[in-house]
Amino acid sequence: MEMTMRPMTEMEQMYCYSQSQQLMATTGCIGHLRGDLDNTGEQFYSSWDDHQAQHKTQEFKDEFDAVIHALRTDRNLGALLESRTTLSNYCWTHPEAKILPGYDDYGFRLDTADYAYMLRFNPKPGMYNIYCYCYKREWLDHHLQQAAKGIRFIDSHYNEKFRIADGEKVRIITPGGDYRDMRVRYIDDYHIETQADWGNTLYHICEFAERFEARGCQDIFPLRSNLPDRCYSILESTGDIIIIAKGEKGYYHIEVTENTSEENRRFVDSQNAKMGITRGQEEAMKAGSMFGWSTPAADPKNYDDNGTPIPPTRKDRGDAR
Repeated sequence: MEMTMRPMTEMEQMYCYSQSQQLMATTGCIGHLRGDLDNTGEQFYSSWDDHQAQHKTQEFKDEFDAVIHALRTDRNLGALLESRTTLSNYCWTHPEAKILPGYDDYGFRLDTADYAYMLRFNPKPGMYNIYCYCYKREWLDHHLQQAAKGIRFIDSHYNEKFRIADGEKVRIITPGGDYRDMRVRYIDDYHIETQADWGNTLYHICEFAERFEARGCQDIFPLRSNLPDRCYSILESTGDIIIIAKGEKGYYHIEVTENTSEENRRFVDSQNAKMGITRGQEEAMKAGSMFGWSTPAADPKNYDDNGTPIPPTRKDRGDAR
C-alpha cells in the first residue's frame, strides 16, 4: 500500500478537528482516533469515535490498522509514533506544519489511494499526542475544491455583497448598534454554517439574507484574518499619527506625534513592522475604516509590497458569461 505524507495546507488544518455533523457528512469523515504515548513516552494507547459509521468498511479498518502500524514502525514515515522522542523530533523538523503560533499542534496529511488521514500531533507530555481524522479522500478533496471558491454573502434579491474564505469571520451590526461576530463554514454553494458562542446554525444563503434584513440589522462585513486587529497609520489631511481598529469606522488619535510628516511616517512604519504588519495591510485597514470593510480595497491581497493597489485583472468574454 502506497502512502504519502506532507504538512497540511492552511485550509486543510480545519479538518483535523471535530466539526458539525453536517460537515462530517459532506466531507465523508468516517471517524477519528485519539491517542497518547503515556507517561513513559513509549507505550501507545488510543480510542476511536465514529462519525459516519456506514463508511467504516472492513477494507477501511484493515487499511487504517496498517496506517497506524506504519506510523509506529516505518522509518520512511519517520516512525514518529514509536516514542515521544521520535514524535518531537519529527514535529520540530517540520516547523511549517505548526497549526497556530504559540501552540504545539502540528498538522500533517497522509494519503492512500482511497482515504485521507488528517493528523494532528502534539508531542508534549500530559497531552493527547495524536488525533487522526479519517476521510473518504474523494469526498474531502471535492469539498476542499468547492470551498476554495469562497462563501457568498448576498442580499435577498441574490445580489452578491462580498465573499469570504471558508472559516473566516463576519461581523453583524445589530439594529441597536451592537456587534455580533461569527465564524462561517462552507457547506455548498447555497448553504453555510454559522458558528458562534450561542451555537451553530445551518442556513441557505438567501434565508440568511432575508433574516438579516427582516431584523433590521445595520451592516454585515468580513473580519478578514489577513488583517491585523489594529495598526498605525497617517491621517493624510494633517500628517498626524492615528490607530485603526479592524471592523470599526474611523480612527483613533494618539498623543505620539513627531515634528514632521516624514518623521511620523517613519514612526508608523517602525511600529507596524514590530507587529509584522505590511504596508499593504495598513492601506487595506485605511480603506476599510473609510469605505467599509466589505469593499475589495479592504483586502490586503489587492496591494503590492509597497501598499500600491494592484489593478484588477480584466475578465475575458468567457469569464463574463
